[in-house]
Amino acid sequence: MEYKLPEEVKKIITKFTGAGFQIYLVGRAVREILQNREISDMDFTTDAKPEEILKLFPDGFYDNKFGTVGIPTALGVAEITTMRREGIYKDFRHPVEVGWTNKLEEDLARRDLTIDAMVLNSQGELIDLYSGKKDLEQGIIKAVGKPQERFAEDALRLMRAIRMAAQYGAEIEPRTFSAIKENANLISEVAFERISDELFKILVSANPYMGITKLREAGILAVILPEVEKTFGVTQAGPKHARIYNIGEHSLLTLKETPSDDPLVKLSALIHDVGKPATTCTDESGNVTFYNHDVVGGKLALRIAQRFNLSKKQTNKLYRLVRWHLFTVSEDQTDAAIRRFIKNVGMENIDDMLALRIGDRLGGGTQRAVSWRMEKFQERIKQVLQKPFTVADLKVNGRDVMEILYIPPGPKVGEILNKLFKEVLEDSSKNSREYLLEKIKSLK
Repeated sequence: MEYKLPEEVKKIITKFTGAGFQIYLVGRAVREILQNREISDMDFTTDAKPEEILKLFPDGFYDNKFGTVGIPTALGVAEITTMRREGIYKDFRHPVEVGWTNKLEEDLARRDLTIDAMVLNSQGELIDLYSGKKDLEQGIIKAVGKPQERFAEDALRLMRAIRMAAQYGAEIEPRTFSAIKENANLISEVAFERISDELFKILVSANPYMGITKLREAGILAVILPEVEKTFGVTQAGPKHARIYNIGEHSLLTLKETPSDDPLVKLSALIHDVGKPATTCTDESGNVTFYNHDVVGGKLALRIAQRFNLSKKQTNKLYRLVRWHLFTVSEDQTDAAIRRFIKNVGMENIDDMLALRIGDRLGGGTQRAVSWRMEKFQERIKQVLQKPFTVADLKVNGRDVMEILYIPPGPKVGEILNKLFKEVLEDSSKNSREYLLEKIKSLK
């Protein structure tokens, strides 16, 4: 059977075949074509060497030792990699040496999963040496050849196999999953930047709940997120509580129910209660409490962000979402209370925090995503955001202060404006020019 190749793919293939080289489309694009989906990227394998590829595409770029040349196209950058056979792996991540080959079967034999070892040739014909098409159709993630060897070669494949299962809603073949579990500790040999890449892809996959559950079953979660692993088995028991899930299970359900495509929001959902194990107490009535778990959780979020080498902006967002997830929802809160909430969470994170609250509610067994109080609270936020929020929004300015009090420019002017601003924060009705001018006069 021949599959229809996109025009951009044909252009690249024609250039290579016209020069006498073999070239095959490989990877995700093949799976997308087999599933009648629009391709989202282009990866090729060829017997042309990197320097030969660059002669065909002078605007390409090549800055690695694994034979991958990037070529700008109308659909983004196409990655073209020279067919290779690999030697011994000594760091559980990269081969010590790479040898070029012109034999497709040697190149496919080094790939990790059967659904990633399919290629389409220049005529759009499928070459499938490991029955990847069948596995894709049946929803099976299976290692190429001997699973133990594949995962020992590159430990990141442990997470990649689980990520692919989460993306496709697939089952991991028993021998393959057994090898993942046996090699789980090897994930510690991988840089956390690479681990976070795979983790984030799992978190925003079609099945993040299943993906994280598989990481836990394999023993990988305990290595990369021990804070989350510790929450399993911790329950909020006692006469006042009727908890169905333990904290770990609740966290997984919160992740599942949080309506966001942002990996940081999903991560915050997964770790929002990591402060509970360290704050577990039982009061006089026999009820288990977790006082200040949000404070402890915020500190742990910073530790996790550092481990995954997140940017300053990402770290700040993750911290705020975890640290302040216990905000009070009330339609009767004052403007000042709403503003404190906005200041703590960050104006840019309000929608994300509300999404986390929805996940937290549904993940705790509540049937309705948004309560009437939450609806009123959201309306109050909108109202407050329409009111003054900075000194610049005051109906008076520094010139007014200087003219009324006969003082020159300087810190004193700022102090007075800030004093007026605090009053307005507590009562927005005071932000009238008439009132504020009189207030300034009273400070003479």
